[in-house]
Amino acid sequence: MVFLLLAALIGQLAYLQIINGSKFAGEVDRTDQTVVAGAVPRGLMYDVKGRPLVTNTANNAITYTKSVGTSAAQMYGVANRLANYLTITPTNLQPRDYADYYLADADHAKAVTAKLPKSQQTLTDASKLYKLQAAYVQAHLPTFTSTQREAVMLFKIMNGATQLTTVLLKSSGVTVAESSAVGEHLTSMPGVNLGTDWEREYPNGSSLTSIIGTVSSAKSGLPASGLTSYLANGYARNDRVGTSYLEQQYESILKGAKSRTQVDIGSDNSIINQVQEFKGKAGENLNLTIDLNYQKQVEKVLTSTFKSALSNGAARYSDGAYAIAMNPQTGAVLAVAGLAHDTKTNEITDDALGSINRSFVMGSAVKGAMVLGALQDGVITVKNNTQVDTPIYLPATAVKKSVYPAGTFATLTATKALEVSSNIYMMRLAMKEGHASYVPKSSMTLDDDIFEKMRGYFGQYGLGQKTGIDLPGEVSGLTGDDYANGLLKVGSALDLAYGNYDGYTLMQMAQYISTVANNGYRMKPYVVQSIAEASGTGKSNRIVETTTPSVLGKTGNTQAQLDLVKQGMWQVVHGTDGWTTATSLNTLNPGVAGKTGTAQTFTRRDPTNSQSELLETTTQSFVGFAPAKNPKIAIAVVFPNLRGDDLANYNLTVAKTMFSTYYQQYNIAKQSGYSAHETKLQ
Repeated sequence: MVFLLLAALIGQLAYLQIINGSKFAGEVDRTDQTVVAGAVPRGLMYDVKGRPLVTNTANNAITYTKSVGTSAAQMYGVANRLANYLTITPTNLQPRDYADYYLADADHAKAVTAKLPKSQQTLTDASKLYKLQAAYVQAHLPTFTSTQREAVMLFKIMNGATQLTTVLLKSSGVTVAESSAVGEHLTSMPGVNLGTDWEREYPNGSSLTSIIGTVSSAKSGLPASGLTSYLANGYARNDRVGTSYLEQQYESILKGAKSRTQVDIGSDNSIINQVQEFKGKAGENLNLTIDLNYQKQVEKVLTSTFKSALSNGAARYSDGAYAIAMNPQTGAVLAVAGLAHDTKTNEITDDALGSINRSFVMGSAVKGAMVLGALQDGVITVKNNTQVDTPIYLPATAVKKSVYPAGTFATLTATKALEVSSNIYMMRLAMKEGHASYVPKSSMTLDDDIFEKMRGYFGQYGLGQKTGIDLPGEVSGLTGDDYANGLLKVGSALDLAYGNYDGYTLMQMAQYISTVANNGYRMKPYVVQSIAEASGTGKSNRIVETTTPSVLGKTGNTQAQLDLVKQGMWQVVHGTDGWTTATSLNTLNPGVAGKTGTAQTFTRRDPTNSQSELLETTTQSFVGFAPAKNPKIAIAVVFPNLRGDDLANYNLTVAKTMFSTYYQQYNIAKQSGYSAHETKLQ
């Protein structure tokens, strides 16, 4: 038996050493290959005339690349040495961070183990033993010097890095002395290196920052929401990504392509060779449709006008103010400005994105869409559109009338109704569309589909649905209820007809008036004009993609019907009746057309308390286009929740400046022979 066992052993040794010796030797000496990705500069943003809106500022940085198989003890030694050369501010250090650092020292770990109960000291499960050690250290934290606390911070960053991933140990405020000291001792600190980092810079201050959005920091890395998706697409956990608006919407464009380096790793986990396969490509740049100079003027007049309303007491409970300018022929956004007003603190902040994610009841500004819907429905025609202007009396409801006294007008045409902003005219259109059965002060019935019908016509102009703008976070507006207690809300249907029920975003209002201006084409709004490669200097180079204007739909109106409404909007500005609503704009040359809006709205005295007192307010709005005979610009303005008995026309103040500034900056020639009371648009 002994002889047989020895023979078997000799046979196995022969098999291992003679037959498969070279194979196993190769296995021991084999190398692994992996690809390491490196960061590249993020793409920049420019306005329509090439002015920089967002740039990158390079900073000196101290980096760390964690090698394969790097132990905690090795990182502990590097962190202690590096803390002698760097000054950093420890932030968000937890007791566990101190424990991990402390236990990275073998002597400390041994001493802590000796203080554990003997039954725990002999544990063979290393992870369980470490948890017990860490718990003991956290309960008996020693005193750390300021330098040691800095070392703890450095160790935490290193320890959190994945293998062959570069992290930033210090990325801002690195002094020349620090760079020199670290550079002189790189050989004693494996993985540490001198590098660069970048930060987003905004040459024009806060202008447009709410549209541009934000980028995560290297410290925060990938956002928790969407983490799995980011990792699946090749991101590292500490990568910076766009977290809102343009930065987020165009992340795939702005991020660029990381450099790729093939790294050969020996059997002892050392790096034995590195070959760069791809040097990386900087992110592509965005060229926006927005004109920075015009944008600043819109922001300026919006801010000054709102502050004036505040000083007059009119905006005490107002949410803020918003304004948009758009090219009605293409959908390109020329300017978008917004202010959010905190009614508790009186603080005013930039909120341009409120134009797509906040909804307001706009009032009479939507009456053009109501008339166009009625023309489509056939309840009025271009040649036959006269209606009585008698108030409407519903049971148990206040009289439904226009702002002017009852009896001011016996009848009105569509154009005159737009000029003097008749609520009665619009309500009677709704009654005809809904085949009303009406007995004054007694009863009224409408077809059950009246809300659906009116909203269908409004939707052709973009009211009540998302505009499709290339920004995330857009809402579709607020839709009121059709029924209450099982009964059709007849009075609310009449309110909807003159813009006093559903809520719309200001971007929807801009799309609506653009559709009127360009003769019925609903254009998709956009803020990115083109995408360009970055040159070596970081500036835009070759255009790789240009946004093509997109038609989302064509309204069902004829040209004659559109001309009728455009004529009414012309009379809103150029009419001579005492009730004409926007005559303050009739000095603009070339002439403009538009529609004012005044909605009776409500807000709470304390918006954070649903039980607080409801206050009756007024929301002012305006939509218009210019030059009216050949529209190049369409605008929309809203001032929500104003209070006061005799409010100034804040909406028209902003609108007039937006038109006049556009004329000046784009050299729009004056119309010869123009009259402020020219009666005909065509």
